[in-house]
Amino acid sequence: MRSLSRDARGFTLMEVMIVVAIIGILAAIALPSYQDSVRKGRRSDAISTLLDVANRQEQHMLDRSTYTTDMNDLGFGADPAVSEEGHYTVDAAACGAGTIATCYLLTATPAAGSPQTADGGCTTFTLDSFGRRAATGSQAADCW
Repeated sequence: MRSLSRDARGFTLMEVMIVVAIIGILAAIALPSYQDSVRKGRRSDAISTLLDVANRQEQHMLDRSTYTTDMNDLGFGADPAVSEEGHYTVDAAACGAGTIATCYLLTATPAAGSPQTADGGCTTFTLDSFGRRAATGSQAADCW
């Protein structure tokens, strides 16, 4: 029979538990930061879709001398329009200063089931025919 010597190599249970605890602490710190960065990155989906819809609205105005509230008229497959990555829906309405024939207000809201519904920093994005940009949420000033 072979006896174990004092020179046996390996890790003790205590050493393994310390490493697991350190990894857990690092994950607890890093994961929320990562999720926040991903959430901020998804906001560009709303902005790019708003700019695309605004461009199509201006082309519609040139062709028909009016804006439209129907996203199908602008070439989208659904009304409201769904962003490319599917995180936001964009809809048009007449602006507060006139009718849809003279001005529009585009609003991007998080799509149902999207992780962006939990984004309290930038809840909705708006863009009107005068180029005014706005957002709602706790970080509204930094959304655009």
